[in-house]
Amino acid sequence: MSLLHVDDVVVQFGGVTAVNHANFEVEAGTITGLIGPNGAGKTTTFNVVTGLQTPTSGRVLLDGKDISRMPVHRRARAGIGRTFQRLEAFGSLTVEDNVRTALDIHDGVKGFLRVVDGSADLEIAALLERVGIAEHAKERADSIPTGTARLLELARALACDPRLLLLDEPSSGLDESETVAFGELLQELAAEGRTILMVEHDMDLVMNVCQDIHVLDFGSIIARGTPAEIRVDPVVQKAYLGYADDEEGVA
Repeated sequence: MSLLHVDDVVVQFGGVTAVNHANFEVEAGTITGLIGPNGAGKTTTFNVVTGLQTPTSGRVLLDGKDISRMPVHRRARAGIGRTFQRLEAFGSLTVEDNVRTALDIHDGVKGFLRVVDGSADLEIAALLERVGIAEHAKERADSIPTGTARLLELARALACDPRLLLLDEPSSGLDESETVAFGELLQELAAEGRTILMVEHDMDLVMNVCQDIHVLDFGSIIARGTPAEIRVDPVVQKAYLGYADDEEGVA
């Protein structure tokens, strides 16, 4: 059974249909890609899953339970975490205090005890080390490079211990070696049992780490399959990958 099921979701803004009867599933413990051209409706779909956008129609199911009208904070408690296409770090706080804020909110009252016994500091340090930005711990979030800020958002999301992690263009700002390390980290997280749904324009990253890919165009799912299947799909090549036909596509 899938962990996440986006079931016939429609989102309309006035006369514009941003998501058009989107229907896809994400299996537990996998990395799934949601790709498509700019304006295809990917971030709007993320907003529906996380509760920032109410669908015009359709449902979102988590573990088979309809969460379509569940408030954002309850979805977070249910194990949904995300990062944003537009960076949402607290610029005036240090990198470590950004993560501390997420941890405190997640822990609630019991967080006070973790501050007293020092375990919160240890967890924050471990998270920053894991995503590869420990050396930036004391720097203000508005002073770090974009790629580092992306990794900060990931650390902050992981502080809430999500079982479903939605990543919106997470490799933006990373150089080639950093992207490779990031892909390896995603695979480690999935191997630990976390489920990842990723919007991403870096096709090398998507093809290397995703088990399944769903392609969105003009709000509709136009294809789904493994990376190998998506790579040679003529509909996807025409709509997004930029190849006119199979002969010009990626073998």
